[in-house]
Amino acid sequence: MGHGNDLDRGGGIAGLALAACLEPDRFQVTVYEKRPELPTVGTVLAMWPNAQRALARIGILGQARGVSPILGSGSIRNAAGEPWATVSGGELFGMSRVDLLTLLDRAVPGSVRRVTSHLRSLPPADGLVVGADGVHSLVRHQVWGAATDARATSCLAVRGTIPAPVNPDEVGEYWGRGDLFGIAASPGGTNWYASWRSGLGPNGIDVEEALGQARDRFAGHAPAISAVLAAAVPELSLAQRIWTTPPLRSYVRGTAVLAGDAAHAMMPNLGRGACESLVDAVTLADLLNSLPRGKALAAYNRQRWLRTRALSRASAVMMRVALAEGGQPVRDALLNLARRRKEPPAVGSGSSH
Repeated sequence: MGHGNDLDRGGGIAGLALAACLEPDRFQVTVYEKRPELPTVGTVLAMWPNAQRALARIGILGQARGVSPILGSGSIRNAAGEPWATVSGGELFGMSRVDLLTLLDRAVPGSVRRVTSHLRSLPPADGLVVGADGVHSLVRHQVWGAATDARATSCLAVRGTIPAPVNPDEVGEYWGRGDLFGIAASPGGTNWYASWRSGLGPNGIDVEEALGQARDRFAGHAPAISAVLAAAVPELSLAQRIWTTPPLRSYVRGTAVLAGDAAHAMMPNLGRGACESLVDAVTLADLLNSLPRGKALAAYNRQRWLRTRALSRASAVMMRVALAEGGQPVRDALLNLARRRKEPPAVGSGSSH
């Protein structure tokens, strides 16, 4: 890679993490950012062990843990709130997207050049171009072609936080007929998210309208959901259609490479999008720091392509199961059966014969 004018297109999670890990004495890095300021609203991202290792590599794991709650256990539930299965999160913690971006931004060396611009075409670069510019990646569009442009799904994602503390007995994901709702801890309150098939969008969705649709959609579900939505306000909420990227044969093409959502934007059901973006960035940086560029890019593609494709497929399957409509009664019957099989036998108190 040498000392050329290396371009990191994207000031999000993957772009900042990559800029933070590239060795300043080897690379002249320019980060192109659409907006100069960090977002003020963002929901909570689960930090799985692989993401925690990436945060440790960047040098911010301790700070990340310091501002984030341990997620603890949570349940997959039916729409009424009855648990089907409970999963322990162990040392899994939930981090605000705003806090994560703030820590990553601070970790970027001062030698990195920053350019704030809404690019319509790629600027000239005599080194490596890294597309870490999200699901609507300009790098992917211009280098891989328009056939790889992001695709809008029929699913709406509405997310937010409320200041009320989370009730541990209500934490989990509630699966209804064609909809799901999640409740978890967040720094200083409760994080929530909801998804269902909707005609809103795909762009310019009014958050207040989406909240109204959510209140109508989830009326009659578990009381915990109604309480959260009653407290939700547009200022602390986000609403957007879910977009995904089509499968790519490779994340590398010539002197361009993709990372994060630009490479593998996936359904959010496994909670792995942000985690895999961090791992992409750290993996790519460490390979570029230690190997010639061609070998580094080939190794990056080998290490990241298969894993992220598998996660993308798994998240799509999970979304279909969670948002089942016609098959919802069968899904619920199977999950109820699985729950009963795990329950200990009742101890009778009547007379024996």
